[in-house]
Amino acid sequence: MSVLPPGTLLQLMYLRERLRALPPGRFIEIGPGAGHISALLLALGWQGSGYEFAPPSAERLRQRFAPEIAAGRYLVAASDWLEEAGTEPCDLVLSCMVMEHLDTPAEQRFLGRARASLRAGGRMIAIVPASPAHWGIEDEIAGHYRRYTLPSAQSRFSAGGFRILHAAGLTFPVSNLLLPLSNALVRRSEAAKLSLSMLERTRRSGMRDVPMKTRFPAALGLLLNPVMLYPLHLLQKLFRHSPRALVLYLEAEPGPAARPGRSEGRAP
Repeated sequence: MSVLPPGTLLQLMYLRERLRALPPGRFIEIGPGAGHISALLLALGWQGSGYEFAPPSAERLRQRFAPEIAAGRYLVAASDWLEEAGTEPCDLVLSCMVMEHLDTPAEQRFLGRARASLRAGGRMIAIVPASPAHWGIEDEIAGHYRRYTLPSAQSRFSAGGFRILHAAGLTFPVSNLLLPLSNALVRRSEAAKLSLSMLERTRRSGMRDVPMKTRFPAALGLLLNPVMLYPLHLLQKLFRHSPRALVLYLEAEPGPAARPGRSEGRAP
């Protein structure tokens, strides 16, 4: 098993806690990438589909989840979810680091399609980059259109027919402390991607190979694992309301637009 970056591990640890409060059902994950979130959902008793429009990533997903696919618990679709004629109704629509790759019209189509896909009582979970003040080289090479704040996310989700139930800033302060090093590693390894189109940068964003950022020596698995990072998980929960957090976790349900002045999105 590959060694995951600390930020990825912290996001997965928070997501696992939130998912434990939901009864397993059927999910759709858009942009599974390496499949870490789909693996978590399947381990918790969910079944569903992953839509991955980069063919090499889709093939790696099929290899990773061959037993679950054979058992009928998981389906990999090598296609653009927004362009699909129709998808099965589900209890959970989930995307991690996807919405920021969509321009504003596509983002609203994404939210509308998510809303239409959910059964009664269903939820959407989105994990997106946060804090526009920290826009940098990684956003450029990955093909991002934006970083979110909680107010901007509330506005966009409300326009898409969702009500945010829970929000939290994640990976603070670890990712902030590591950001200068992260930017240097990305610039050294991936600056050439800046010459690519936004679409091609998006296609390649799930297939990155940056030593000491996306790829680590196996020996570091002794440190980079949920047990060793648990104190940092508690720290990210303590600072979950920080506007400086680089990652924003959002849970939403279909509903009317938020009323002016209503306070939403504060983590319980």
